[in-house]
Amino acid sequence: MVFGARVWKTGIAVVLALYISAWLNFTPPVIAAVAAIFAMQPSIYRSWRYFLEQLQTNIVGAAFALLAGMFFSQNIIAIGLVCIVVILLSIRLRMEETIGLTLVTVVAVMEASGEWRFALNRLLLSIIGIACAFVVNVVFFPPKPKEQFAAQIGRVFSQMSLLLRTVISNEMKESVSRDEKDKLRGGLKALSDKYSLMEEEIKKLKGGGMNRIRELVVYKQKLLTMYKGLEVLDAVDEHYFQSARNEEIDVFFDHHLEKLMKYHELVHLKFDDKLKASGSDALEIEADNEQFMAELLERYPQNPKGMLRLSVVAAAMYDYGHQIARLEKLVDHDHRGEAEEKVPLEILLKSIRLK
Repeated sequence: MVFGARVWKTGIAVVLALYISAWLNFTPPVIAAVAAIFAMQPSIYRSWRYFLEQLQTNIVGAAFALLAGMFFSQNIIAIGLVCIVVILLSIRLRMEETIGLTLVTVVAVMEASGEWRFALNRLLLSIIGIACAFVVNVVFFPPKPKEQFAAQIGRVFSQMSLLLRTVISNEMKESVSRDEKDKLRGGLKALSDKYSLMEEEIKKLKGGGMNRIRELVVYKQKLLTMYKGLEVLDAVDEHYFQSARNEEIDVFFDHHLEKLMKYHELVHLKFDDKLKASGSDALEIEADNEQFMAELLERYPQNPKGMLRLSVVAAAMYDYGHQIARLEKLVDHDHRGEAEEKVPLEILLKSIRLK
């Protein structure tokens, strides 16, 4: 188990919420603690959005609960009906994430049997917990999705590199290879989530300037390219070893895949400004990619049945190489800081799709 910053911040927020509740003589303080736990979010933008949404839904929910409590007191059926109404209203407002904590407020207010002072007390307890979580999230180790994404993508790429370099030679044990692929899938899913946080931070909180938008396009393409590498692994597992092949074919595929991996590494180094200007060339790898497919197609008439499965693997490798070349062009575009691509940046941003 990894004890990240969010774990510690949740604990700090709970302590702060309990302390403030006790200082203000608000009871029961456990409501503030529960609110602080629910309200801890993985980014500053989501914390702010959650704070505003919870403020709205909690006030509306408390108002409904107060009115219902005046007429139905602590009737358990009435509590259930009010909860249903609040859930439907939250969904209508597109604030589904606030439902859990809002229902805690509703039940706590209805317990007060229509006494507005008690209802206000319980509403304020929820707001105290939400506010404590927001403040702690901003002040203590504020989330930095961009830096976290950059660090995490390096680790995931190393995993993928090892798998791709050994997949054709089949040197890795099957059990180890299977476990590593599962870790790779999990890592890519985590990267996708981290990218979503980073996109929100840049577009919604900091503003979407051209430099930031260009950077987002590059990060999105980096992620897409790694998904294409995973597709190569899946294609090899599914088709390559079931095809009619020989040692010459193995060398042919392994050599090209090694070349793609080396090129992918160079593009990552270029993005980090660790590579000389002539360290990689998208045109060269595209030409190699075309030559790889051309040679494979030349072999196809000789043994069409045996080449079908190999063609599937080759197509996945070709697409992987194509996306790496596209990534390098975007990296060059980002480093120049001006629109030198024929395709407008906005179109590129819309055209790149994640799984």
